[in-house]
Amino acid sequence: MADRRIVVVTAGLGVPSSSRMLADQLGEAARGSLEASGATVSVSTFELREYAVDIANNMVAGYAPPKLEALINEVVDADVLVAVTPVFTASMSGLFKSFFDVIDNTALDGKPVMLGATGGSSRHSMVLDFAMRPMFSYLRARVLPTAVYAAPEDWGAGGAGNGQAVTTSLDARVLRAASELGGFLEDARPEIRPDAPASLPFEQLLAQTKRG
Repeated sequence: MADRRIVVVTAGLGVPSSSRMLADQLGEAARGSLEASGATVSVSTFELREYAVDIANNMVAGYAPPKLEALINEVVDADVLVAVTPVFTASMSGLFKSFFDVIDNTALDGKPVMLGATGGSSRHSMVLDFAMRPMFSYLRARVLPTAVYAAPEDWGAGGAGNGQAVTTSLDARVLRAASELGGFLEDARPEIRPDAPASLPFEQLLAQTKRG
């Protein structure tokens, strides 16, 4: 199996945050699942709060500063994307949504995505199916069947992906999502991107204008 790159993005605002905790569990479980299949795996984790100003400026100016552009390239080039958001006002956070708004809407075509969300009540778990899945479906990503929501009562002993026994429902959901990755990667189509249009020399453009 080829080398695989997992990129994790989390929109948690606190330090530490439950969203980062869930993101770490999902990333490590994904790593373990792919390594069990013989792959060499790297995991890179990014906190969107560190890019908040650049994301806002990009939305206004239409231009990604170098730091944000580097993050977007990491996400686009990843073999697997793990995306985790806290729930605010019954939906994904504005920071999370804004980040994916500034990515080209064809850039995630066919990419396997593991979804996660955290919130103050288990009643918010439907954000995974009513907000996050539709957004990534619009972006034509391939969302894993199992998405993981973590409420306050889910945090306890154990830890998925770190060799400990599965002792909580959260651990079991994380591991189930990670186990689905193998089949998704085997079926993933190689990404074919169109070449950027070449810019003609000024003399040729001028000649075409005159002929028109």
